[in-house]
Amino acid sequence: MTDDALVPTMRRLAIEAGARIMEFYQTDALAVDSKADDSPVTAADHAADAVIWQGLTRGFPDIPVVTEEKAASHGLRASEFFIVDPLDGTKEFIQKRGDFTVNIALVRDGVPVLGVVYAPAKGRLFYTDGRGGAVEEDGPHLPDAVGAATPISVSAPGRGGLAVVASKSHRDAATDAYIARYDVADFKSAGSSLKFCLVATGEAALYPRLGRTMEWDTAAGDAVLRAAGGQVVRFDDHSPLRYGKPGFENPFFIAHAPGVTLVAAD
Repeated sequence: MTDDALVPTMRRLAIEAGARIMEFYQTDALAVDSKADDSPVTAADHAADAVIWQGLTRGFPDIPVVTEEKAASHGLRASEFFIVDPLDGTKEFIQKRGDFTVNIALVRDGVPVLGVVYAPAKGRLFYTDGRGGAVEEDGPHLPDAVGAATPISVSAPGRGGLAVVASKSHRDAATDAYIARYDVADFKSAGSSLKFCLVATGEAALYPRLGRTMEWDTAAGDAVLRAAGGQVVRFDDHSPLRYGKPGFENPFFIAHAPGVTLVAAD
């Protein structure tokens, strides 16, 4: 199956999962549990996971699926697989901040080649087009009716300093110290994989992450950013971030637009 035939199903499942998440988001009471690593998980995570898991496994039975919420799938090793975070930014979701996303990506030979990032509370939908580019689709984001899609691309940094985006919930002193080594003209805080998308649209030029992330947190946003002309590299040696690693844990990384001169790691 061609990439541009895969994308519509990924898009539809992200929107359907987002609709399930919003049903929980709009309630007053939300039960929150803790996973083994003490990260929060809610019924919305599980409901969105079920929508995407069922849709992908039924639609593409020959492609393995890795999701954050199904630990049994984490032993998979394949040259091609889907990797999913059904609700990225659970902390933002719990705190009703809106900066949460549905992430669905297809990884091939270690590279995220297709990705969908949907932020239902923000009304923003980004995805690769299956032909090498990336788009942002206008609302109302209906599962079976594609809206007007505008191609997106990164912007070269201007002479007046960089626009930088960093995590809203996971910033620390090391991240602030690293950002301080650049000439920063504008600073934004955002949650979840929206940070990749802000670089992809040219709203920011640099997103450093000096903290623990997993591949399902980053693959979809990484795919969108790469298709928009950006790069995601390891923090230590600036080599491209790879996927399908043992345990699916990422090293520290930097997402950036071309033209940004990266500061070497200490």
